[in-house]
Amino acid sequence: MKINSIYILAICLILGSCKKGFLDRQPLSSVSPDAFFRTESDLNLYANSFYSAFPSAEGIYNESADNVVKSDLGELITGKRTVPLTGGGWSWSELRKINYFLENYDKVMSPAAGKKYAGIARFFRAYFYFDKVSRFGDVPWYSGTINITDESALSMSRSPRALVMDSVLADIDFAIANMDAGKSVEKVTKWTALALKSRICLSEGTFRKYHPEFNLPNADAFLKAAATAANTLMTTGPYSIYKSSPEKSYLELFSSKSSIDQEVILGRRFSAGLQIFHNLNYYTITASYGRPGLNKSLVNTYLMKDGSRFTDLPNYENMEFFEEVQNRDPRLSQTIRTPGYTRIGNTKVLVPEFSASTTGYQLIKFVTSEAGDSFNRSENDMPIFRMAEVLLNYAEAKAELGEATQADLDRSIKLLRDRVGMPNLDLAYSNSHPDPYLADQYQQVKSANKGLILEIRRERRIELVMESYRWADLIRWKEGRLNAQPYKGMYFPGPGKFDLDKDGKTDIEIYTGTKPTGAGIQFLKLGSEIILEHNTAGGHVLVNPNTPKTFREDRDYLFPIPINELLLNKNLEQNPNWEGRN
Repeated sequence: MKINSIYILAICLILGSCKKGFLDRQPLSSVSPDAFFRTESDLNLYANSFYSAFPSAEGIYNESADNVVKSDLGELITGKRTVPLTGGGWSWSELRKINYFLENYDKVMSPAAGKKYAGIARFFRAYFYFDKVSRFGDVPWYSGTINITDESALSMSRSPRALVMDSVLADIDFAIANMDAGKSVEKVTKWTALALKSRICLSEGTFRKYHPEFNLPNADAFLKAAATAANTLMTTGPYSIYKSSPEKSYLELFSSKSSIDQEVILGRRFSAGLQIFHNLNYYTITASYGRPGLNKSLVNTYLMKDGSRFTDLPNYENMEFFEEVQNRDPRLSQTIRTPGYTRIGNTKVLVPEFSASTTGYQLIKFVTSEAGDSFNRSENDMPIFRMAEVLLNYAEAKAELGEATQADLDRSIKLLRDRVGMPNLDLAYSNSHPDPYLADQYQQVKSANKGLILEIRRERRIELVMESYRWADLIRWKEGRLNAQPYKGMYFPGPGKFDLDKDGKTDIEIYTGTKPTGAGIQFLKLGSEIILEHNTAGGHVLVNPNTPKTFREDRDYLFPIPINELLLNKNLEQNPNWEGRN
């Protein structure tokens, strides 16, 4: 008999034990459904176990791609991924837990009484399979649990992506129709399901549009479904009254201890009272976690305060820090340290620290007061779904369909711009004046409304930075090569003393030879502690310039299937151009 990870998992569940690598959480499926699924409380308890599928706080803020640059570039960026022996995301334990519930939730209770819980389970099955398809493409579709004697199921080949995604849509539509319609930051609801549907359908629609090599049909049908789901959230239910809130700054949306429920549809809760923390503050202010810094290409993307393009300014590439951050989209100064920055609860003015930021553009999004600065002591909530993404999904889907109107932008992008006092996006101007800087980045965009699509991508990158959307966006847009571009930071004309905030005091001295002395100054040795493009002739800070970055267009849009899975199941085929084919 062929034995693969599904088979081993089934044995683990029957025996009631398994090594942590296979089964991170013991599901409740080791008990008799007749004995357990008897009350709504039982169903709720079991359904709560599904939430482990959502990302941790680190899984949200700890993004890289070409947005945030760290001292360690990682295998995704360097192109050094190899086919893993095991793991690699090819795990099915969460799916079996969900399918077991769907097979048994109504054994004792009436189907009507448990229907909302079936909706929750199918929400999480859609979430599970969306992740698997995004990662691997074709994957086996399992609609139920597998008996350990069912060799055909255990040796199942990969189901076509189109079939799997049709099943995902059926699941999410069932969830929308049957889940609670109340408002909750902590629990998935009908509105969370609509947000997920907008995310799934936009991703799949644009992937199909920009990846013709996969021969996937019905891209526009998915884009229409994305727009419809987002529109439903925007026009019905508790989020239909969503408006920008100038009294709540962009920064406050993320530094607030409790999720702002007008904005956050679903969040991950943290609490000092419950001793549940994450590590955001420590991550941004120490040298221990890669010294994350915003990439210069993203800094260039922020518009001027009046809505004009920074990259249209003469000599924009050679502006020093103080000059380049003046009169910009306020979200820039609420994402990185800029002149005049003070910590929440403190009045001391701080400048960017290169000891904590590879590029000098030091992150402040999600950063709270100094009380959370110790290791793993941050307690502000983390957003998993928020209305800003839904608005962006709507605008992008309509633009990709060629159906966007100025009214569509007024009810989506404008709300995000209003919050920070930025002018609205003008459809006619965008299409008649496509941004050459963005066009050079997003080379696959060739439609008649190219300028509009570019501007929506600008808005998405700025609004959602540090929320771990960027890698998936570049994959679906077929722009993975952007991860292999040089990663840059601030501009310096060469060695010397620099006053970053123009308060009359030296903040940084870049030196050669012997290290100078002085108090309150960051001393950076040229060529080791800081590397400039043209060495003593100056230029932008370069991060790991001697570490090659690679993205293979013929391979890297999908992940490889682990070697052990190919050996155990001869009906599985490896993804194209990955070594380790069976």
